[in-house]
Amino acid sequence: MKDKQLNTKVIAAADEVLTKQIHQKYVSAKKKETKNVRLVQLAILLLFFALWEAAARLRWIDVLLFSYPTKVFRLLWDKLLDGSLLPHVGVTVVETIIGFALGTLFGTALAVIIWWSPFLSRVLDPYIVVLNSMPKVALGPLFIVGLGPGLLSIIATTLSITVIITTLVVYGSFKEVDQNYVKVVTLFGGNQRKIFLKAILPASFPAIVSTLKVNVGLAWVGVIVGEFLVSQMGLGYLIIYGFQVFNFTLVISTLFVIAIVATIMYQLVSYLEKRLTKHR
Repeated sequence: MKDKQLNTKVIAAADEVLTKQIHQKYVSAKKKETKNVRLVQLAILLLFFALWEAAARLRWIDVLLFSYPTKVFRLLWDKLLDGSLLPHVGVTVVETIIGFALGTLFGTALAVIIWWSPFLSRVLDPYIVVLNSMPKVALGPLFIVGLGPGLLSIIATTLSITVIITTLVVYGSFKEVDQNYVKVVTLFGGNQRKIFLKAILPASFPAIVSTLKVNVGLAWVGVIVGEFLVSQMGLGYLIIYGFQVFNFTLVISTLFVIAIVATIMYQLVSYLEKRLTKHR
């Protein structure tokens, strides 16, 4: 009996060691793959800049319209040194964060309300479809007249883009929840509130968190469009100003800044998504 128990322990210990070795190999392989992906991404980016620079130097492209990397980076560096760039970046980032947060909250709340009342869902369905298909830029003049040419108009433009998409995505995730979960809660006497808290919300949580990443891009679109229309500060204003004075190097430089800041925000939201889903 003792020998049998000893053999069982030895086998279990060997299995544990083997499992750890397999896991370590898997983690090592994933890290190596991630490193290779990053290297290829960096190589593609550097190749793009090199081809762009060469095309401009060899006059394959019109440098007045398309500029070239060294000129773009020099302009950005000069604007960083004279302090004229960061205020515009700060204004746009603040507006984007506000639009992102409010769009996510209002969109999720509207999805909950629609799910809660099937009658209301049927009533609002055609209106949501129409609002989603309507070009949001067309609403800009209405926001300017109603809210004034300022921050409120920009936030309203952003919300017109983010709220409807968030509502559709989150409500869709509510409807796709396995009905067996709902039946289990109902069998134990759960009311609609219990069904939502115990079945619908937990099952839809990954979709709700994933919506945050979608809203980052949508919030940037809304803010830049709003700044095109009304702002005297911000990255959208710089793009319009550069176009008006025919300074396309400024336009491309601003687009480059938007790409960097938007990527940082996206990575932060991705990190938040991993942290939230990890603890579930």
